[in-house]
Amino acid sequence: MSVSIHPTAVVDPAAKLGEDVSIGPFCVVGPAVQLGDRVRLTSHVVVEGRTHIGSDSVIYPFASIGHRPQDLKFKGEPSELIIGRNNQIREHVTMSPGTEGGGMVTRIGDNGLFMVGVHVAHDCVVGNNAVLANNATLAGHVELGDFVTIGGLSAVRQFVRIGSHAMIGGMSGVEKDVIPYGLVMGDRARLAGLNLVGLERRGFQKDEIHALRAAYRLLFGNEGTFAERMEEVGRDMGQQTLVADVLTFARASRSLCQPREG
Repeated sequence: MSVSIHPTAVVDPAAKLGEDVSIGPFCVVGPAVQLGDRVRLTSHVVVEGRTHIGSDSVIYPFASIGHRPQDLKFKGEPSELIIGRNNQIREHVTMSPGTEGGGMVTRIGDNGLFMVGVHVAHDCVVGNNAVLANNATLAGHVELGDFVTIGGLSAVRQFVRIGSHAMIGGMSGVEKDVIPYGLVMGDRARLAGLNLVGLERRGFQKDEIHALRAAYRLLFGNEGTFAERMEEVGRDMGQQTLVADVLTFARASRSLCQPREG
């Protein structure tokens, strides 16, 4: 096993380091930390708590990973922060471990890009291939599906769920759940359509997208109640995979982000 530790770094002897780990100048690694193979801490990175970082992840200067969550209810319980493989965690990012009130773990998937100043609070669950642009903020207990993109200077309220392949426009405040494949924007974000560009880039078939667009128009139309429209869409188009994803998500939601009236 080859591990490179700069002479100015402070690494607790109890920390578990995988093969070919690189720890740069002025980093601090706590005793309960686990770093997977080929993890690289560039410089001035602090990793504390019961934090697990998956292989091939890179963390840039002044990131603070695994410190005590910003939750007044936290009493020092042995919660965890689990970060997957191949994540890029840029400068000044903060990620907090879980709490007793949220399942004791904050979980980050694989292949994410967390740009400068991103904050992931306690008990969040972030899927694979997430992209959070500069200064995007997740409050506690937020859930993101796979391939979610959040624009810069956006904030997501606690307990909000954002479905897979959704996109949040920059400078948005998200207070309600966002359907899979949705596009939302605004200072008090409203649903603005579907993330069609993202769907095309990720290789979804045209017939799948056309079915999703038709379902969207019915689901967020003006006829009847939302429950009635969901029933109609489920009956007529529920066999379509993307439509089924939206319906399943919507049925489990306490409050969905809706289009602006008119």
